[in-house]
Amino acid sequence: MASAEHSGQQAATGQGKTKVILYWLEKSRAQRILWLLEELKIDYELKTYKRVNMLAPPELKKVHPLGKSPLVSVQAEGAAEPLVLAESGLITEYLVEHFGPSLVPKQYQEGKEGQIQGETEEWLRYRYFMHYGEGTLMPYLVTALLLRTIKEKSPFFIRPIASAIAGNVESMFLNPNLEQNFRFLENQVKSAPDGGGYLCGAKLTAADILMSFPLITAKGRGGLTKEKYPALWDYVDRLEAMEGNKRATQKIIEVDGSYKPSL
Repeated sequence: MASAEHSGQQAATGQGKTKVILYWLEKSRAQRILWLLEELKIDYELKTYKRVNMLAPPELKKVHPLGKSPLVSVQAEGAAEPLVLAESGLITEYLVEHFGPSLVPKQYQEGKEGQIQGETEEWLRYRYFMHYGEGTLMPYLVTALLLRTIKEKSPFFIRPIASAIAGNVESMFLNPNLEQNFRFLENQVKSAPDGGGYLCGAKLTAADILMSFPLITAKGRGGLTKEKYPALWDYVDRLEAMEGNKRATQKIIEVDGSYKPSL
């Protein structure tokens, strides 16, 4: 495990100084939480971990019983114990609520506050994409990883059969679903409000940061290509080029020696 501290502009929470720790695991979804912390410009401590035989190390179970990553602990000044947060969506919602409301679109249209169907399109998109990445897109990308592993890691004498079975699953189930989702996202980028640029409109939101990990990894070996999905490709390029994301990447390189986005 490696550790580093980052000094930012600590946001006022009404509770004084807050201690934030990110437990970051290689080849995990924790990188987008690191980007979020950089975007929020708050003080935090970064603790990095290496996988052991593709699994998270047992040390993470001392932080949370499931031993997964990302994990974030938040301890307000005067609190006896830290609050440990698991799951990217919950972590993001909690941090944004306390430190970065500007990363959430305005909820209601003018004059329609509190009304059913009075929400803005930007906010509805934001709420949707806060759940879509984990609920819909990531399961297909994880399936792609498992099938690729079966093809590459099966014992030699059964590899032809295992590869054939995995290939059938890819062609009959996985690839059509990935293509359908990429077409959907291509159209979402093109139709975003206020001229677009991001999934929810003209400004970066926390939902874009959550979506960054599955889409950046999909550019590698997930079937996302510039030829088929040019608007989506350009959107992911914009995310990768953002200063907060580059600072997060550099932070891992400084602490861990290197960084390559992958499942």
